[in-house]
Amino acid sequence: APACPCPPLPPPPGRPAARLGQRATAAHQVGTAPLRAFPRPAAPRRCRPSLAGSCPEAAAHLAPWRPGSDTRRAAVVGRGAALRLESSAAFHSLVIRDGGMLVFADRPRGPPITLRARYILIHDGGELHIGSERCPYGSRATISLYGRATDGAAVEGFGQKFLGVGRGGVLELHGRRPRSWTLLDKTLYPGGLRYGPYSSEKRWGSRGLNLRILDAGTARVLAAARFDTHLRHGECGRLRSFLAMQPPGTVVAAAVGDSASRSLTLETRLLLRDRLGSAHIARLRHRQPWALVGILGGDQPSAAEDKREYHGSGTTGLAVARREFLTYDGTRFTVTAFSGWIKGVPHNGFKVEASSGIILHLVDEVTSWLPGDRIVVASTDYSMHQAEEFNLLPCPECKSNQVKIDGSPLYLHIGEVIDGVDMRAEVGLLTRNILIQGEMEDSCYGQNQCQFFSFDTFGGHIKILRNFSSVHLSGVELKNMGQQILGSYPVHFHLAEDVDERGGYERPTYLDNLAIHHCFSRCVAIHGTHGLLVKDTIGYDTLGHCFFLEDGTEQRNTFYHNLGLLTRPGTILPSDRSEVMCLAIRSHVYGNYVPVPSTDCMAVSTFWIANPNNNLIANAAAGAQDVGIWYIFHRVPTGQSEGQYPEGQAEYTPLGVFHNNRVHSNFKAGLFIGKGVKTTRANAEDPREYLTVDNARFRPHQDADPEKPRVPAVIDGLIAFKNNDHGAWARGGDIIFCNSGFSDNGIGLTLASDGTFPTDEGSSLEVTRSIFVGESSNFGSQGGQNSYWGKGANGEYRTLPRNKTFPIRGFQIYDGPVRMVKCTFKKFIPTVDRYSSAIGFFMKNSWQISPQNNVSQILMEKSVGLKVFFGRSGQWFGNNDNDGDKMSIFHDLDGSVTGYLDTFIGRADNYLLRHPGCLTVPCWNGVMCTGKFAQLYIQARRPENLTLSIARAAYHSHPLRLQGVNRGAPYQQYQPVVMLEQAYIIQWDGRAPEDIILYPINFNRGDWLHVALCYPREAVFQVVADIYQRRTGMVHSVKRYLAAPSRASALNGTDEQLFYFDRASGYLFVHLQAHEAREGHSYCSQKGCERIKIMAHMYPGDSWSCDPNPFLERPAATQRPVSQHPAEPCRVCGAPQVPAVSPVCLHKTSLSFLLQINDTVFLFNSHGIFFVVVDACSGAVVSRRPEKFPSCVEGACAVLLVSERTYPENHNLCVCFSGSFAMLGYKGQAKPSWIKVLNHAGYRKAASLQHYVPLKLKEYQCPANADESLKFLCMQTEKQLMTSLTV
Repeated sequence: APACPCPPLPPPPGRPAARLGQRATAAHQVGTAPLRAFPRPAAPRRCRPSLAGSCPEAAAHLAPWRPGSDTRRAAVVGRGAALRLESSAAFHSLVIRDGGMLVFADRPRGPPITLRARYILIHDGGELHIGSERCPYGSRATISLYGRATDGAAVEGFGQKFLGVGRGGVLELHGRRPRSWTLLDKTLYPGGLRYGPYSSEKRWGSRGLNLRILDAGTARVLAAARFDTHLRHGECGRLRSFLAMQPPGTVVAAAVGDSASRSLTLETRLLLRDRLGSAHIARLRHRQPWALVGILGGDQPSAAEDKREYHGSGTTGLAVARREFLTYDGTRFTVTAFSGWIKGVPHNGFKVEASSGIILHLVDEVTSWLPGDRIVVASTDYSMHQAEEFNLLPCPECKSNQVKIDGSPLYLHIGEVIDGVDMRAEVGLLTRNILIQGEMEDSCYGQNQCQFFSFDTFGGHIKILRNFSSVHLSGVELKNMGQQILGSYPVHFHLAEDVDERGGYERPTYLDNLAIHHCFSRCVAIHGTHGLLVKDTIGYDTLGHCFFLEDGTEQRNTFYHNLGLLTRPGTILPSDRSEVMCLAIRSHVYGNYVPVPSTDCMAVSTFWIANPNNNLIANAAAGAQDVGIWYIFHRVPTGQSEGQYPEGQAEYTPLGVFHNNRVHSNFKAGLFIGKGVKTTRANAEDPREYLTVDNARFRPHQDADPEKPRVPAVIDGLIAFKNNDHGAWARGGDIIFCNSGFSDNGIGLTLASDGTFPTDEGSSLEVTRSIFVGESSNFGSQGGQNSYWGKGANGEYRTLPRNKTFPIRGFQIYDGPVRMVKCTFKKFIPTVDRYSSAIGFFMKNSWQISPQNNVSQILMEKSVGLKVFFGRSGQWFGNNDNDGDKMSIFHDLDGSVTGYLDTFIGRADNYLLRHPGCLTVPCWNGVMCTGKFAQLYIQARRPENLTLSIARAAYHSHPLRLQGVNRGAPYQQYQPVVMLEQAYIIQWDGRAPEDIILYPINFNRGDWLHVALCYPREAVFQVVADIYQRRTGMVHSVKRYLAAPSRASALNGTDEQLFYFDRASGYLFVHLQAHEAREGHSYCSQKGCERIKIMAHMYPGDSWSCDPNPFLERPAATQRPVSQHPAEPCRVCGAPQVPAVSPVCLHKTSLSFLLQINDTVFLFNSHGIFFVVVDACSGAVVSRRPEKFPSCVEGACAVLLVSERTYPENHNLCVCFSGSFAMLGYKGQAKPSWIKVLNHAGYRKAASLQHYVPLKLKEYQCPANADESLKFLCMQTEKQLMTSLTV
């Protein structure tokens, strides 16, 4: 497989620094010096080192300031003023200018400081400091921006309710820098329990003893039963038999409903006393409330029991029995049983719930997260609305990577690598000790888009203009920020140009460790700004594009380890809007145009990247209404950046670094590369609104110059799962996806070419070393706006993309050429409701499909039930009769998909490809053929609306009808895939077009076809051959064809340009051959596209009927039969896992059990326990042995895997279950979060356990030199710098 490099970043074109900034006046001056303009420094250096490295509040020249609260006061901190704010204050406005400085005092033991103002403006040398980079602020500070949209006038250039930085301004805000976000390291289940919480409450109709049986190790309710021991004498025997069937050690919860004593025999009472440890059951009386939670076979101290006396008043209160247990994996849970009378009505019931304060296990150390802080746990399902917020509780028992939450989760949040794809939920900290917030009204008001929002959206905002002196923000929380107004965003760099060393900043500008949440317009807007670092920043529950590049000029910005989730639609741009907003907002369209929401709008994205020359590294887009990461292209710069680069430059600009990004829980797509925005105002010709979503192609070239070589865009290490439509969609070329994982998406990955011939000179797309999973064991949760819940391929219910009939595809081929190398497919299994295939094609496709599409070194695991599918007429596929549907094709180079070398796979009814050696695969609706294939591109003019019929002479009775693709062009185009060195017949459903051009595309030098075209018998022809140079539009090597005396002479393949028209049959015969060499993925030769132009003069009324076959009747040409060349077993096929380990599965075969650890398989069929010991530092299997236990129930089989750092001398374990049991454990002092136990007691079915175990964790205390070769190997082959073992 080719290497997957990350290309270097080309510098953007240099520009002289522009000057901007206007002084604002104020009504009050703090200080003694007169007001004057702060001179701009002559040198480009813009650092202010005086406070950058020290604790600013300790500076000796600061004067204490306690200004109090006066919301009518317009305060100014001006020349000569250097103030330390030591108490909360409130103003109408605060302006810091002319060298004035304001520093927040840091008093960790004092009261928090809150500064309130309608706006704060810093410019002309003014400085605002809260902490510093080397001395983070330790107290709590709040800047609170207040005011309604209707209050007061806007400040020019800034608006209302803002914190603004103008020319010469300094804004340095540095709070504590806790870990911004991490990942779950252990799955968080609904209710905190693997099988969820349980609750049952009954009133009438539950008379007698009500019982629940639970597995103490998993908190799962195994059985529920009721025994009417009040009226029915036989119920006691049934109760005793029921308890006898339960294995010792299970949890029993019991509660009386109504009454249970009249027929409760002494024998049964004594049994319950002895087996459950009850102290009160022997004396249970009529209608007496009684509840118990105990262990079957336990003694009295182990039981929780309660009773109440019944006095006939109708109200007794509740007898409540409650006891806490511990699951195998260390989760505490509480079982509650209750019984009683309330107002004459009996009540009884049961609850199983996680104990107060569920502990989350996280990947990283989070000791910087404090009790009272608030976190968000991302969705790991299709709906972004399954993100959940929790407050943190004190947890003295927690390890450094654990926190305790207040509350109970409603949804499943995955904390594991599943089927080789890392689906662990992101967990973000929303609390910081510096808070900037907008003060909000209780509901929407005025002109704030209240038709779309019930809440107030007029929050505060931070705006930074060019030529500021220094801006750095770290450890800051922003809440209730942003406005549904253009230019008013939580953090907005507005036309600031270069903000790094290139712009003269010794300390490059950055945003680090911000928590932007519950905001009303974006997260971070980068407008006409370059070189900004946005790092460890969270954007949660916001409106409109979150991390946003605006005009298409923004370059060299780096987004590193940021998290965006719950990105909702907004109103500002068409691309921000939902369907409802799109149809309602029409003030900027032309005339009565009604927008089309699916194409004009509905593109809101967590990362909106308007120029490819930016870096995205280790980010997570964990839920947007439409797209996670969207690379969008401005054909020309828009807005205030108009004219800054030539037309098309952004589309030709090479991609910056894209490495290890995660996209999930997005509706349209996780990653989308393609499309652009409309760069012209609405007019009669195009009535759509300015900046509406439009078409564009990404075609990166060296130096953004289309005359120079292409530079592949590398998408390295993408993880895409649970995206409703697409995991990723990319149109353009060249684009390479590598080391990526796609799971549980509607469609995993679609690669669509730069364009169609003749507009595209030929490019390629590739995916390599990647994993595709159809339906993983991440079953999801109902609710949270998940729309579809149905049976999965294994029969268990799960959430589904689109709906239960949607044809899931792993890799979707569209256009081409596309290549797939060393990829693995898992769990694509069709059901009665839907087709699910590993490889599929774009549905209802009218465009060309390239026979250059190819695959090699593919691993289809046994869990793939449908490798390839070409579609069938019906839902989703329509008639399956468009031109592209019929022409779908790809090339299996090595037979790793089909089992046969050098095989083309096409649709079964395409007789342009067939020959007698082909094999039909009915379940694919496909056919496998050998041979040489290319494309015949046909342009037709006058008329342009005919249906073309093309047939290979050998199968002339099976013509293929093509409608053509006319998108407003002055010609019609048809693009059949053809077998080379064959004869083809072309007819029309009307009189032939007057002008026809035949292009041989994807022909190598010497490749040829014979073509016969049907015309009226009186037609007169002019036939010309030439070479068309696409880039220049020039034509050269023009040669006129002469009429040949016979068909044979026209088709003999000599260098003479001859055609033959047979007036008897009405067929024009030409020999179409490529004479020039073609290189790479180009459709044509480097000299241009060879073609034959046929211009026919026809008379009105001429008949055009032709016989079906003008060629001599011959059997189909003999090709190499597919079945004679089976492929050898492939030992190097498939991708490494993500992370780089192989899957490990435990499952039962017909006669034995199988345990697989990475590539090592262990089979065993004896009863008892099978031990496998793996070294946790090296991953090596150091011991394996079976242990037989005669006391085990016949047929029981158990597996134990112990991972530890030293070889165990003895196994003092005796595990006996009546069903299959699987355990992943650790022997040592540590208690890793990956410990798992599956016990299917009583179910008589195999336990299936799969897990990825991290090696070399610090808690294992591995020796310093532990297997460095393994570490090197893993780091070379993964991309997540994590060594793992799967079990």
